[in-house]
Amino acid sequence: MVLSTQDAYQVLRRIDQMYPDASSELHWDNNFHLLCAVLMSAQTTDKMVNRIMPKFMADFPDAKTLGQADISAIETDIRTIGLFRMKAKHLKAMAQMLQDKYDGEVPANKQQLMELPGVGVKTANVVLAEGFGIPAIAVDTHVARIAKAFEIVPQSATPVEIEHRLEEILPEDEWIHTHHAMIYFGRYQWPARAKDKNPYHFLK
Repeated sequence: MVLSTQDAYQVLRRIDQMYPDASSELHWDNNFHLLCAVLMSAQTTDKMVNRIMPKFMADFPDAKTLGQADISAIETDIRTIGLFRMKAKHLKAMAQMLQDKYDGEVPANKQQLMELPGVGVKTANVVLAEGFGIPAIAVDTHVARIAKAFEIVPQSATPVEIEHRLEEILPEDEWIHTHHAMIYFGRYQWPARAKDKNPYHFLK
């Protein structure tokens, strides 16, 4: 059974209201470094990425510098995060494509972002929302777990299906903040280790 649109919206509104100040916890100073940080955050906590960002931003201030860097130099800066070797290759290739196709500038277009190496739907949506203020919902593990637990979507729903369902339920001007609130709820209120407990018990 899946909640009606009206009931699903009421659940999402309650979560949204619990975290009025919810926002991205990644550290970045421009859209290029935002793109790098989000790419690196896959299967790694934001805290781990934030620890390496100051040196990474100083060493690789723009796409040209990162695209021309040796893989070993990139790996050295990011080796404390998960899958760092694969991510280093993606970062270098992504930066090279940015420089070649967009003169080093991050495009404000979902399809163009997803053509960049290592950039999927979730990463593209985060960059659009955080970097450009374009309404988007990034479905990470927290968002997916919560959407399924509250039966907002079927248990079999894919990330893209969850994204589309949430877009149907929420007004466009609520997409960005509510998705952050869902992440906060999953991260701090109802973490994965509590998944066997009724999620409604954690709503305030």
